[in-house]
Amino acid sequence: MDGLGGPFRWGKVVAVAALVAAITARAMPAAEPTLDELKARVSAARIGEKPRLCVEIAERQLTEADKFYAASQNDRGQADLTDVTSFSELARDYAIQSHKREKQTEIAVRGMIRRLNDILHTLPHEEQAPLKGAINRLQRVRDDLLLAMFPKAAQ
Repeated sequence: MDGLGGPFRWGKVVAVAALVAAITARAMPAAEPTLDELKARVSAARIGEKPRLCVEIAERQLTEADKFYAASQNDRGQADLTDVTSFSELARDYAIQSHKREKQTEIAVRGMIRRLNDILHTLPHEEQAPLKGAINRLQRVRDDLLLAMFPKAAQ
């Protein structure tokens, strides 16, 4: 013996090191894609994957809009609101077309409406119009998704 425990012991050390490396690699989050990367992925994605991507873009744009409104940069916040509504509408269209992720998309849109209402109540009355418009558009998105999921309820 060489004083280090022999070859059997080294095998255990290598196995434990490999296990630790694997666990560490899984625990470290992958770099989050940018909004531009996500937008580029939408056109190349399968139809069933598009609603999830569009919802993720809309939610991230809403987070940015919220930051701008909190910083009283309402014009920059309005620019992000355009993407929030556009990508929510795309998510609705893709979800209804593919019959995939309709429920998850509706739930996400409901959450975005709630967040927009929270932002709305922090603004003076004269600056609320763009948010009210976005809320109305998102409400139509929700209604369309609910109608697609429960067509008999509309009759």
